[in-house]
Amino acid sequence: MGDTEIRDDRAAGRLEALGGGEVVGHIEYFVLESPARALVPVHTIVEPAHEGKGIAGSLARELYALAEREGVPVAPLCPYVVKWAERHPDVAPPADPELLSAAKDWLRAHPGRF
Repeated sequence: MGDTEIRDDRAAGRLEALGGGEVVGHIEYFVLESPARALVPVHTIVEPAHEGKGIAGSLARELYALAEREGVPVAPLCPYVVKWAERHPDVAPPADPELLSAAKDWLRAHPGRF
């Protein structure tokens, strides 16, 4: 990974990995407000030239760290983040089924968002 920097663009709903001044990967997410506040990752994308460098894992780790700093849970809908969380239970607590269900409902109600 080396010189990759991760930044949160909350307004755009993107957690971005920057390398060499360009975005080399990102997680698209939204903030669920009800029944409780949660971060909901929907897609993890790494540019093909940068795959295999641990960028997606670094993004997932930072998303959970961000949620912890904000005192909110993560309700992952992104298949990559779901698998990553299963492999890292020390930093990625299991998601609340009620929040996952609410997150899926939110996504269905906002079809053009992702």
